[in-house]
Amino acid sequence: MTEWTPGPGSKAKGRRPSFAPDPNTDRLVSMLMALAGEVWVLRERLDTAERLLADSGALPAGAIDAFRPAPDLAAEREAARAAYLDRILWIVSAAKAESEGGETADSYQDVVDALAGRD
Repeated sequence: MTEWTPGPGSKAKGRRPSFAPDPNTDRLVSMLMALAGEVWVLRERLDTAERLLADSGALPAGAIDAFRPAPDLAAEREAARAAYLDRILWIVSAAKAESEGGETADSYQDVVDALAGRD
């Protein structure tokens, strides 16, 4: 399977369309749309895998939807999901803490110094 990728220096002609007054908003929308496209590809591939497994008899149709994880697996998945969201949303949390007078560069350095025994 070959996948087309733009060659070096390939670029759409003309100016990039702008929809919002802030160019960063346009950039964010572009990133979200690219991510949405990637998620859709993953959904299609998962659907294909599920159908092939069902057609081969290796997995009954609807088995994935009917699956209910055991409590230990559910807890493991929840912890992984929380860590994943923390990685994605860390910048939002950091900005919120800073705006509320929480963590700042100075308070962070104070903690580092204390842990290093330099208080």
